[in-house]
Amino acid sequence: MTYTCPGAGEGPILTRVSTLAQNGQVKLSSQEEYGLRCLVRLAHQPQAFGTIQDIAKAESLTPAYVAKLLGVLKRAGLVTASRGNKGGYTLARPAESIDLSEVMDALGGRLYSNRFCGEHAGTAPASRCAHDGNCSIRPVLVGLDRLVHDALARVTLKSLVRSEPAMHGFLQLRLAEAPR
Repeated sequence: MTYTCPGAGEGPILTRVSTLAQNGQVKLSSQEEYGLRCLVRLAHQPQAFGTIQDIAKAESLTPAYVAKLLGVLKRAGLVTASRGNKGGYTLARPAESIDLSEVMDALGGRLYSNRFCGEHAGTAPASRCAHDGNCSIRPVLVGLDRLVHDALARVTLKSLVRSEPAMHGFLQLRLAEAPR
């Protein structure tokens, strides 16, 4: 999914975040987007079990795709499954103890990993990047990964159980508290 925001880099940080949140360019895989939506659906009813069919219908997804997503989330320890007539899926922990950095790591991985340079070495021998040991790009990617991870760690599933306007207000307050 791609969202576009002209001018998102202008103005003070809270103005940029607000603009980005409304019109921004963010790239998520469908697994990240829909997996997060499944978790938010479960967070709305923490005492109940959500069935694959109910989640699929509520999120306009196929039951097969929801089953795949819930399998990924179960392997990551974010949901548990209960079999039987009254079974289904529920969050493995309270929604306030699951942050978005953990969710995004489970669904798509970090923005930058230590394997990145070896996986993008080009034609260099022995899977070593031509810039190994003197790369000006790597610090930017590492720093961006930390910023994204830290920002996502400040938002829990429970905080997503609110309306979009309320979420805009929450983010402005939460990001204003962020250490500089």
